[in-house]
Amino acid sequence: MPVRKAEAVWEGDVMHGKGTVKLGSGAYEGAYSFASRFGTGTGTNPEELIGAAHAGCFSMALSLFLGQAGYPPERIHTVAAVHIDKVGEGFKITAVHLDTEARVPGIDEKEFLKQAEAAKKGCPVSQALGGTEITLKARLLH
Repeated sequence: MPVRKAEAVWEGDVMHGKGTVKLGSGAYEGAYSFASRFGTGTGTNPEELIGAAHAGCFSMALSLFLGQAGYPPERIHTVAAVHIDKVGEGFKITAVHLDTEARVPGIDEKEFLKQAEAAKKGCPVSQALGGTEITLKARLLH
């Protein structure tokens, strides 16, 4: 399996410095700062990037699980809300809330929720975030 890479450069002190993050594939490069991470400044932040990774991973995992159960989905849309909080002397990602909705022909609500919960547990990003509370709200669209 391939090894995926990303990189970051930070210049200056933590409060006034600035940085850039870049995906190894070249698909994204963007700025980040203290203000974009802990306030409302422009740019991205590590938590937002983790959220994008988690939403993408979970959506693909749910598609896989649904397909293996005989219910190939038409569309899955997931939002990942990543919470960072002050814990002790530092900061910690304390929770990720996945909010997903999917259009899946022929499936009932109970089976859909079962597959969504399995995908939450089976998604590699969920597993990588094993020390973080991960919650899920899943809705089946008709």
